Amino acid sequence: MYSQLEIEIHLEGKLQIAYLNQPETFNSLNKILLAELGKFVHDGSRDENVRCLAISGRGKAFCSGQNLKDAMSFSDPEEERVIQRMVIDYYNPLVKEIANCRKPVISLVNGPAVGAGAMLALICDFTLATESSYFSQAFVNIGLIPDTGGTYWLPKLLGRQQANYLAFTGKKLPAKEAKNLGLIADVFDDENFLENAMTILEQISNLPTKAISLTKKAFNESYDNTLTQQLDIEGILQQEAAESADFMEGVSAFLEKRKPEYKGK
Repeated sequence: MYSQLEIEIHLEGKLQIAYLNQPETFNSLNKILLAELGKFVHDGSRDENVRCLAISGRGKAFCSGQNLKDAMSFSDPEEERVIQRMVIDYYNPLVKEIANCRKPVISLVNGPAVGAGAMLALICDFTLATESSYFSQAFVNIGLIPDTGGTYWLPKLLGRQQANYLAFTGKKLPAKEAKNLGLIADVFDDENFLENAMTILEQISNLPTKAISLTKKAFNESYDNTLTQQLDIEGILQQEAAESADFMEGVSAFLEKRKPEYKGK
């Protein structure tokens, strides 16, 4: 099914992890890999058995960013707006798939995350990273601007000053510093990274997926809403959550003083 991703299935299919599997290029992004990632997220969002998705990298890097040779390799050498087409046809659909995914999408950063690779990690619902990893908005180093949602998310995650600083300089930001800035969720030492990450992924895979999906939707809409509009959205989505089987299970478990067994529905 996939030629450049390696998929791991855990918890009887509730948890699926996609590994970028091009270690010889430090998992640089190309058209095939971007399309496969989009399919992975798209399919996982619609699979009722899936409760959590994760993205990581094989080898020494999480992702070194766009493979420039691939970006310039459209079949017609006379074609105009090659980079714009690459963004529109391959990056933007992936960003939207992750943002609109009905399941949590978590990035496991196992090494350097550079350029579009850094943004791939950061557009996920949250990011876990090894202590030795770093993030770099290296677009500026080749005369480009942050894409892959970078100009949307970086100012919101960091504020104007830090977003400008990182985008203008391409600074390598160590994982611990990224966490301190609120750019990523958590950092673990390299030796115990997988164990700690799996504990979190397994926890999320067993939580009420419907509520997580609706929370994600509400957070995403908040960036464009007034307080009054957002309060209205909360009421609508809260009712939808209250009509879920997981809500009834949560209430029943609370009243019966037992651990809930959520089904993600």
